[in-house]
Amino acid sequence: MWLSISKFIAALTPGAVLAIGGLTMAHAQSPTLSAQESDPRNMGWMQGFPPTPDKIITQPDSVYFSFPKLRWSVCHLREFLPTEEISRGLGAPIPLKYPGAPEFAELEAKIDALTFTPIGSASPMTWADSLYANYTDGILILHKGEVVYERYFGCLDQAGKHAAMSMTKSVTGLLAQILVVEGSLDETKLVSEIIPEVAGSAFGSATVRQVMDMTTGVKYSENYADPNADIWVYSAAASPFPKPAGYSGPDGYWEYLAQVQPEGAHGDAFHYKTINSDMLGWIISRTANKSVTELASERLWSRMGAEQDAYQTVDGKGVPFAGGGISLGLRDAARLGHLMLNKGEINGTRLFPAAVTDRITKGGDPSKFKGYAAIPNGSYTSQWWVFHNEHGAYAARGVHGQTIYVDPTAEMVLVRFASFPTAANATIDPTSLPAYQAVADFLMSRE
Repeated sequence: MWLSISKFIAALTPGAVLAIGGLTMAHAQSPTLSAQESDPRNMGWMQGFPPTPDKIITQPDSVYFSFPKLRWSVCHLREFLPTEEISRGLGAPIPLKYPGAPEFAELEAKIDALTFTPIGSASPMTWADSLYANYTDGILILHKGEVVYERYFGCLDQAGKHAAMSMTKSVTGLLAQILVVEGSLDETKLVSEIIPEVAGSAFGSATVRQVMDMTTGVKYSENYADPNADIWVYSAAASPFPKPAGYSGPDGYWEYLAQVQPEGAHGDAFHYKTINSDMLGWIISRTANKSVTELASERLWSRMGAEQDAYQTVDGKGVPFAGGGISLGLRDAARLGHLMLNKGEINGTRLFPAAVTDRITKGGDPSKFKGYAAIPNGSYTSQWWVFHNEHGAYAARGVHGQTIYVDPTAEMVLVRFASFPTAANATIDPTSLPAYQAVADFLMSRE
């Protein structure tokens, strides 16, 4: 059967862990350095020609996604893992709109001075302080299609790209929802009708919609403290590097998905499990006869006026990581959010039917969504988080603080890249979500 998992963990490269989960051992560590102290420029990572040995971050010699190294690594994934391009095409980028320099500076100062009270705290915090508290690498805010705030920190600058982590899932979900609305993908079909290779897997008896909404009953644990957890088997399968001698487990994302066992009943409850996103990526690829990277380029990047190509990590067989592998520029992430806010239109061009975003913003079944204290009335559908709050907000979210937060009432899109020391967003939601609301209220008050 499989190589002993405990032995395989010892042989596994850190990149293989990143390549499949979006979560790493960094989630178990406590912050010991502030955002300013752990700034990659202050740490001196990879500076010099050559860098001194203690400042080198490489694959596989370094645990490059552990804090504080991750604060550099999130902007340099292509140096650790093989990737596939999401091409922006050959056309000229369409610049985002900005106010004049004096107004932009005034808006920045006013937003920095905004105060709010974090959930569970009695002490107010300023917006500017929250950026450091949440180890922000880049943040951009659009209001009515105009950039009103944009700042860069740490490893990121205007030309840089940053790991999106599980925001990738929302790109995958958006592509799937486009295919559903356009009629080429039937969300009521069983997965096995589209992907016969998983007929013997727990996924075979799930519907496409259950995969899209992560309400499948599939066995998969991402408990990193358990050496026998499924995450380690998945990591071994997805690693893009040569398998060690004696390995006999699944090879690649799709071989792993074909052997997933059942746990619980399909449709009963929302369970956030990354393997659903990779199953959805396979469904999309088989339906469109294109990889998710090709489809993302064709339907999104090459038509939305993107400034930069994006890239997506792949397994050893070249399959893109549909659950967490994209890296992209901050402004292009804002374009994706703007595209969602405008229901499929950007720069006067319709990229997909308005019904796509209507279906996503409607949300899933809140009764199936449990265990997220900061999102008490939320739901999850088509790989997007829906808040069901007074503003009708929804978001793409990724570990360590990544988000595209869309507030339709405020006509606001807020994009943040971050490298928070611990992975779970529940750690920083109590600060982030009230901060977003404070900005939305301020922007609405300007009217």
